Amino acid sequence: MRLPVHWLLLAPALLFVGAMAIFPLGYSLVLSFRDWKLARSPVAGDFVGLSNYINLLTDDPDFFEAVRVTAVFVTADVLVTVAISLAGALLLHRAGRLNSLARTLLILPFVMSPALIGISFRFFLNAEYGIVAHAVGLLVPAMKDTVWLADASLSMAAIIASDVWHWAPYMTLVMLGGLASIPPDTLEAARIDGASSWRIFCDITWPQLLPVISVVMVLKTVFALKAFDTIFTLTNGGPGNSTKTLAYFVYEQGFNYYDMGYAAASAYVLTAVLLVMAGFYLRLIFAKDRAR
Repeated sequence: MRLPVHWLLLAPALLFVGAMAIFPLGYSLVLSFRDWKLARSPVAGDFVGLSNYINLLTDDPDFFEAVRVTAVFVTADVLVTVAISLAGALLLHRAGRLNSLARTLLILPFVMSPALIGISFRFFLNAEYGIVAHAVGLLVPAMKDTVWLADASLSMAAIIASDVWHWAPYMTLVMLGGLASIPPDTLEAARIDGASSWRIFCDITWPQLLPVISVVMVLKTVFALKAFDTIFTLTNGGPGNSTKTLAYFVYEQGFNYYDMGYAAASAYVLTAVLLVMAGFYLRLIFAKDRAR
């Protein structure tokens, strides 16, 4: 069978892209089974089998603390982002002429670098000259001169707020697209029948928007699990280990302690968590589709 010319041209590009994607994954998988510490040897160390994984999952309290921190961060981040995005989409869907301006403004936070956002929030929350810290101090006198990033709970709230600020506008645009796909005739018929705004939301808007919300939750969970730039520039994993997520734990093992084998094993555990969470969400989505 003779292949079309465009396939002959496209095949090398696909092979190159595939190799670029598979090579680092395969190489890091090999490293996860070796004892390679850069401070001791510039080349890959001895084969140790599953030792890195066993030590990680049975004898590393820092890893389990990173898992706990990640669970708190991801849960709060996803729920707050989805809630704010849904509320913003419902409000902007009624804005009419302001929709175009609102969509333009909403895309601005998303195009900013996460590292820049982290640095910006670090300045905003500075106890001496930060505008956000000063405003909170005026509204809540008890929090005046609070050193936000030196408190475990407040520093977690800070990285959640910065990530929500980054992602909520984009997710709002996604949900606006979902709202636009709901047939206006259905909504109009419900209003003519005397249905309240709340009943219309519960019986029409929510069920038809649920697939979009599910996709938003999948994407936001994946992005939250691998969030690193904002945490690195805003809190650097501190104070203590209070904001050290799994992604930051992987970075720390590899580039602070130079234990590349252990870092590779940690990265594959994070990858497994990502796959499990994505599979769980997708299973829920397709289960709803089959139920229909």
